[in-house]
Amino acid sequence: MRKGRLSGIGVGPGPAGYLPLAALDALRAADVIYLPRARGADMSVALQCLDGLAFDRGRLREIEFNMDPDRQVLQAHYAQLGRELAAQLRDGLHVAYLTIGDSLTYSTYGYVLAAVRDLYPDCDCVTYPGITSYAAAASALEWPLGVGKERTLILPCPEDAATLRAEIESHDIVVLMKVGARLPWVLELLREMDIARHCAFARRIGLEGEVLASDLTTLDAAQASGYLAVLLIRKTAQDKRHVPEDMKGQA
Repeated sequence: MRKGRLSGIGVGPGPAGYLPLAALDALRAADVIYLPRARGADMSVALQCLDGLAFDRGRLREIEFNMDPDRQVLQAHYAQLGRELAAQLRDGLHVAYLTIGDSLTYSTYGYVLAAVRDLYPDCDCVTYPGITSYAAAASALEWPLGVGKERTLILPCPEDAATLRAEIESHDIVVLMKVGARLPWVLELLREMDIARHCAFARRIGLEGEVLASDLTTLDAAQASGYLAVLLIRKTAQDKRHVPEDMKGQA
């Protein structure tokens, strides 16, 4: 009997064309394709990211993903999912697990992979690198994530403004993920620090309801808030190396 394989596939943050070719080959070769869907959502965002791509949709197995903050509930969820995947892998199936963005960047796949490894240490696992939301946002907005020796920090949004301010002050660029309902006070902080004009915001890149903003001075938090958002913070204006030093700052 053939040996099973687990393929972790990041489908990108939105546009279907962002799925790497190697990952697409693995997707098409899979016997079972796990498709996470957030509880309460009408449709899996991961499936929307695959719109227009040809593969056997009869192999899809949608699972409602539990985002409960209770760690015991999450533990039971991942344990059950790990047992299910491990059983299929032992049966020799090629199982693909889809996730939004990159498979191992703030992704549920990291927990799933750990659960499977504990139950089936000899499992053949292959993870395909995907495109992160902040890489897609930077490209869509033509916003460099780091040039020269700039220091870039990637982090989930802190719970308070003082902590975020300290992170901004100690780095050149901050990539802020998992902003959610904190967006109003984050925008207020950037305007208070007088750096909002250097910052950018993206939500639902390539999907319906897309929001792209390259200057956050007047961004309306009420209209921009929501899932699948990333904020790019630059402490100072980008250095223009093509401009002579004695001409910088001139209109």
